[in-house]
Amino acid sequence: MILGLAPLTLAAFGSEKQRVRGRLGSDASNPPELRLSDGRVLALEADGASMAVLRDERVIKEVFEAVGESAGADRFRIDPIHQKAMFVVRDGKPLVITYWCAVCAIRTYSPGKCQCCQEETELDPREPSLESGGTR
Repeated sequence: MILGLAPLTLAAFGSEKQRVRGRLGSDASNPPELRLSDGRVLALEADGASMAVLRDERVIKEVFEAVGESAGADRFRIDPIHQKAMFVVRDGKPLVITYWCAVCAIRTYSPGKCQCCQEETELDPREPSLESGGTR
């Protein structure tokens, strides 16, 4: 099931966050947008590293979910990349978007060339529980 805006209370931080889920717009030449299941379209705002994820053709093909906050009518601001707030949804389960270099065993959170060998990194979504210290 694809969700629209769903409030998510993060009591530990004393703030309310929202999750949005849908399909990313497929035209990388336009500002990123998310098409929700109810037909609404949200313009997405994000930091530079997150913008690279939003334009990644591999992510555009997936059901996408993000955590952040409303930025006004029909706009959504995704939390910064270091907060790992972007997911692909597979079998109904959100997986953190990560990128992996199999040559150097280096993980990053936005697409591009490996900082070591300069080979293109592979999209490698992971269970959120692995992001708190787990290994590959």
